[in-house]
Amino acid sequence: MDDRKLAVLRAIVEDYVETSEPVGSKALADRHGLGVSSATIRNDMAALEGEGLISAPHTSAGRIPTDKGYRMFVDRLSNVKPLSSAEKRAIHTFLDQAVDLDDVMSRTVRLLSQLTKQVALVQYPSLGRSSVRHIELVNAGMNRLLAIIIADTGRIEQRTIETLVPVTDDFLADLRRGLNEVLAGELFVDVPGRLDGFSDRFAPELRPMVNVVVATLMESIVVQNEERVVVGGTAHLTRSVDGFPNTVGPVLEALEEHVVLLRLFGEAATPDSLTVRIGHENPVEELHGASVVSVGYGSGDQAVANIGVLGPTRMDYAGSITAVRAVARYVGQILMEQ
Repeated sequence: MDDRKLAVLRAIVEDYVETSEPVGSKALADRHGLGVSSATIRNDMAALEGEGLISAPHTSAGRIPTDKGYRMFVDRLSNVKPLSSAEKRAIHTFLDQAVDLDDVMSRTVRLLSQLTKQVALVQYPSLGRSSVRHIELVNAGMNRLLAIIIADTGRIEQRTIETLVPVTDDFLADLRRGLNEVLAGELFVDVPGRLDGFSDRFAPELRPMVNVVVATLMESIVVQNEERVVVGGTAHLTRSVDGFPNTVGPVLEALEEHVVLLRLFGEAATPDSLTVRIGHENPVEELHGASVVSVGYGSGDQAVANIGVLGPTRMDYAGSITAVRAVARYVGQILMEQ
């Protein structure tokens, strides 16, 4: 596509996002310094329509972008909106006040939703992509132990273990020490192999109890029913209901399905890895009228989860990309400091 047609497409997308009204050639000529007449712009618009990048809704003389047009716009997006100093301060101040991982996740969706005026989605750090920081065992009385698994991302898993018989403090200290010697710093995916034969370290009469603790840890880590997504700002959908082709109802229903949210994100390979799914590119039919902007977050070169926003295809892509990236980077920094 030549530069002029690309400029026309960009102008149509920007005007439609701002006004929600179909865009005509005269409006483009008046608002944008394209340097050509309305007639030339009409010819360019006809060419763009022929390529499936814009379309005419009903009998309107104006044009709106198609999913393909939005994709072209995003792929050629060279400039993103910088965050204002106030927005940067808001990110730092608001997230710095978080007291634990749950608070970080809750604050992140609220902040991102406010910045973008879209639905915010934040995935908890995946245990499958995290490492063990510490294993704690606490005597809870009544023949019960509390096993606490702390990940390097700040994620904490707790399990209650029925011991059937009382355990001594000395045994508990030895078991805690042994587990941390074997598991501290190990990826969760490597834990099963590291625990193989672990009970052989202990006297035969203690091995049944050790095996009970090991089995509980394995259940917590291997089964991995830990994939969670926090959603915030769904009220923004009702304010942009005109941006959806039919009704916002199916979108709201889809957002209630946990599996749907995980499919929207997929896998993030590295921190700051950007994915933009537009309309029919989404894997869920109910969201074919929506767009999702997501970015991986984490520490080092490994993403542990994703952060993103969902809204109508008529969204401010540049602003959304900037906000999602900025928040994702700061959440990654918080996890490194924990």
